[in-house]
Amino acid sequence: MSDSQKYYIKTFGCQQNEADSERIKAALEGRGMKPATSYKDAQYVVINTCMIRESAENRVYGLVHNLGELKTLRQTQGQDYKIIITGCMVGVAFRDKTGKVLQKIKKAMPAVDEFMPIEEVGFDFAPLRTNKISAWVPISNGCNNFCTFCIVPFTRGREISRPYQDIIDECRELKKKGYKKVTLLGQNVNSYGSDLILGEKNIQVMRDLPGKDYFEGIHNSQAPNNKKFSDLTASRRFQVSNSRVVKPVYVKHLGRLRIPTLFPYLLNEVAEMGFEVVDFISSNPWDFSDELIDVIAGNKNITRTIHLPVQSGDDAILRRMNRWYTSDEYLSLVSNLKSQISNLKFTTDIIVGFCGETERQFKNTMKLCKKVGFLKAYIAVYSSRPMTAATKVMKDDIPHEVKKRRWQILDDQVNKPNLKKSKGIHVYN
Repeated sequence: MSDSQKYYIKTFGCQQNEADSERIKAALEGRGMKPATSYKDAQYVVINTCMIRESAENRVYGLVHNLGELKTLRQTQGQDYKIIITGCMVGVAFRDKTGKVLQKIKKAMPAVDEFMPIEEVGFDFAPLRTNKISAWVPISNGCNNFCTFCIVPFTRGREISRPYQDIIDECRELKKKGYKKVTLLGQNVNSYGSDLILGEKNIQVMRDLPGKDYFEGIHNSQAPNNKKFSDLTASRRFQVSNSRVVKPVYVKHLGRLRIPTLFPYLLNEVAEMGFEVVDFISSNPWDFSDELIDVIAGNKNITRTIHLPVQSGDDAILRRMNRWYTSDEYLSLVSNLKSQISNLKFTTDIIVGFCGETERQFKNTMKLCKKVGFLKAYIAVYSSRPMTAATKVMKDDIPHEVKKRRWQILDDQVNKPNLKKSKGIHVYN
C-alpha cells in the first residue's frame, strides 16, 4: 500500500458510531494510510452508517450516489477510489438470515466496494481522538431489550460487555494524557457486565416471556422474598480485576428479577480517577438501581444531566413499545433521583406518531414532559424499521403531516424555551 494513500470517514448517527469511527481511524492509520480533508482528497472512503430512522438511511443512499459519480470520474483518470460501508446498515444486513436486506443495499449502492461489519474493527489499536479534552469510552455493544420500534438489537446484535479491566485501563490512560471528561457509552449502560457474570447465552434476550425472569426456575410472583434468589445474590461474586472481587448489583423492577450489573462499580471507579466530568449514555429507566443513584450522589464529578429516554408519556403506547414502565413509574424514578441528587437535570428521547397514537395519548406525553421539565428532548418522528416487531405486527397508521405537527408542538413546548433561556447558544451535552 502506498504511503500517500489517504482515507476519509463520514459518520452518521449516535455517539457510539462516533466512537467506532475513532477505532476505524486507528486501524486505517495502522495500515499506513493518512487522513484526507475531504472526499475529493481521498482514495479510500468509509461511511459509518445509521439505521435508527429512515431519514438517516436515506442520507447514506444519497451520499453514496454522489460518491459513485466521483468514483467513475476517478476511474476514467486511472485513479484508485474505494467506497466502504460499515456500521448499523451492514450490521442489520449480516444479521438478516433471509439475505434480503443485504441484497437491497447492494442493489441501492452498486458503487460500494465493500460492506464491512463493524465487529471486524476491534480494540487492537487505541482510538484516534480529535478531541483532546473529552473522550468517548465504549463499555458495551448491542442490546437485549427489543423495544418494538428499535432496530438496534438487529444492527448491533446481543449485548456484549467489554472486559472491566480494559475499560479501567483505557480511562487511566486518558487521565494521564490530561483528558478532562470521559463519557461511558452503551446502548444500556445500566446492564453493563450482565453477560460477563452470567455468560452471554444465559441471558434472555426477550423481556416479555410470560411468568419468567432472567433466572431459570424463579417466578416473578416469588421474586421479592424468594429464598433461592437470596441465596443466588448472596453467593455470586465477580472478579473485576486481579485484586478485586465484588458482589454484583441485582436490580428488581416491576415485580420481575432483572439481570445483575457491574455498572455502579465501574462508574464509581472511573469517577474516583479525578476527571472533571464523568458522563454516561444511555441509561434505561427500568434498570436504574438504588446503588447507581448512590454512586452518582456520592461523586460530584459525575454528570448532573442524565439522559433518561422515556419515548412516550402514555401507558398504552409504552406497552406497545415493549417499554418496562408506566408513566407514573418513570415520574417516580425522576422524583427519586431529584430528591437524592441536587441540581439534577434530564434529557430524553421521545417518539411521536408511533403506531396507533391518538391525540389524547400524544397529550399525555406533553403532560409528562411538563411535569419533568426536560432540559432537552431528542424528538423523532416514528418510521418503520426492518425486522422490528412494530413493523411485523403493527400498522404505521399515523399520517406524516400529523407526525410533523406533533413533533413541532412538542419541540416548541420542551426545547424552544430552553434555547431562549440560553440566548440561542446550544448548551446541551
